[in-house]
Amino acid sequence: MSDDSTGLPMILPEEQVGERLDTVLSQLLPETSRSRIQALLRDGRILVDGVPEKPSARVRGGEQVMVDWPQIEPSNWLAETLPLHILHEDADILVVHKPAGQLTHPGAGHPDGTLVNGVLAHVPENAYLPRGGIVHRLDKDTTGLLVVAKTEMARQSLIDQLGDHTMHREYLALVTGAMTGGGRVDAPIGRHAQDRLRMTVRDDGRPAQTDYRLVERFPRHSYLRLRLATGRTHQIRVHMTHIGHPLVGDPVYGGRRTVPKGLDEAALARWRQFRRQALHAWR
Repeated sequence: MSDDSTGLPMILPEEQVGERLDTVLSQLLPETSRSRIQALLRDGRILVDGVPEKPSARVRGGEQVMVDWPQIEPSNWLAETLPLHILHEDADILVVHKPAGQLTHPGAGHPDGTLVNGVLAHVPENAYLPRGGIVHRLDKDTTGLLVVAKTEMARQSLIDQLGDHTMHREYLALVTGAMTGGGRVDAPIGRHAQDRLRMTVRDDGRPAQTDYRLVERFPRHSYLRLRLATGRTHQIRVHMTHIGHPLVGDPVYGGRRTVPKGLDEAALARWRQFRRQALHAWR
């Protein structure tokens, strides 16, 4: 059953008496995730014998269930033929490499040229998915992998995996300073009080944890592998700055750029041309 279903009645099985309502419904509606069923129950879109029920309600057996599926309007984001670096595609998902300088999805003043605009041209049906199938995003100047859902079931599954931390996202970064080892940054993140475009560590922020491991140490820099336990805006950039090791090239959190000593002319030219944070979503 999908979002454009008319909502035919179902009968709850007698053999599942005593089980949770959301559990039984997720078995009867295998294309719909349990979290979405819970949301539909909370919104009153699922009626049991004509009345709303909580997800935790117990099945009595023989009840009639009606589901009022919300109609999803197609997105008004533009479909635009753009180069897409697709690393994997199947019936459920796309794995796409996002280049530096490209926004993940349209926003104020940026209606086109984004990754989602290209995805909508490649998979027109994604216009019927919230946010074009995007369930996580990368900053404009962060490169790397994004997973895009192609079906509502896949979208809900990805959201669930992000929510319960069974989907692990790993990044590679070059930071300033010679670090001696890895560790975890456990510091809440919230909006900066004065600069609303920046995030910062603050006591009343949302919980945020970043694990990092030293891959290689240089005289004045460190090459790290990082894993997100949460997914806050600018999380890696904020956390690395918080512990005194901002990302190389970060125009927002990196502070004043200093030229490393000992670079030859070719390396110096590359350094000066690198005008973004050295961060890559690699798996």
